[in-house]
Amino acid sequence: MQKFEVYLFVLGLAAHTPALQHPTLVLRLRKNIQNAISVHFVQKLIAELVGTYMLIFAGCAAIVLNINKDNVVTLPGIASVWGLVVMVLIHSVGHVSGAHFNPAVTIAFATCKRFPWNQVPAYILVQVIGSTLASGSLRLIFNGKEDQFVGTVPAGTNMQALVLEFIATFYLMFVISGVATDDRAMKHLSGVAIGATVSLDILFSGPLTGESMNPARSLGPAFVTGHYKGLWIYIIGPILGAIFGAWTYNLMKLTNNHAVKEI
Repeated sequence: MQKFEVYLFVLGLAAHTPALQHPTLVLRLRKNIQNAISVHFVQKLIAELVGTYMLIFAGCAAIVLNINKDNVVTLPGIASVWGLVVMVLIHSVGHVSGAHFNPAVTIAFATCKRFPWNQVPAYILVQVIGSTLASGSLRLIFNGKEDQFVGTVPAGTNMQALVLEFIATFYLMFVISGVATDDRAMKHLSGVAIGATVSLDILFSGPLTGESMNPARSLGPAFVTGHYKGLWIYIIGPILGAIFGAWTYNLMKLTNNHAVKEI
């Protein structure tokens, strides 16, 4: 049952239950219904869906072309594509949805009380759907001999991949927390800083892990192709890395005089 359907059910129950007919309770229920189906929230979900699609399509297309065209894109080229598309999307829809495009980022913000927990499942859902649609689009475009697996698989040991994914996502979330959540930062350069961090992470760990930093980035190609080897690494590593990155930065900025601001 959808969230708003639950609220409607509760409101209907309240109408026939004396104990639930308190005016304050009814007003709260109505407010929850409005929040659940608000236009602004739907716009945020659309931004996350489209943004994640564009992110995964551009980044994974570079990987496919690099494999099919004798490494013409190169590792620095692939890193640049990922970094540039992140930068462009942050400046395009960051003011709409916060430009998460990544379940690890969404969860990390929620643990710091910078994002409401009740919106986390919907954000993660549309992020994974966007990644899956992008992966499916690439498979339709590059078929036959040109069809390449664009998911993430460890080239070394599972432990190496897990540690590198943790560290790379820690870097990423630490920078995001600094440039996007701290009022003292130069926010007009946030897209550049975050995009550069993504490129940097890919350069130092991409050859060994495929460099995900994003559970949705790994889940989409896995769903489309059915390749699930080592997938747990790209879920656990980024989520833990993002949480630790966000909290480490928060330890440097939080004071009793400054309330935490939601993203």
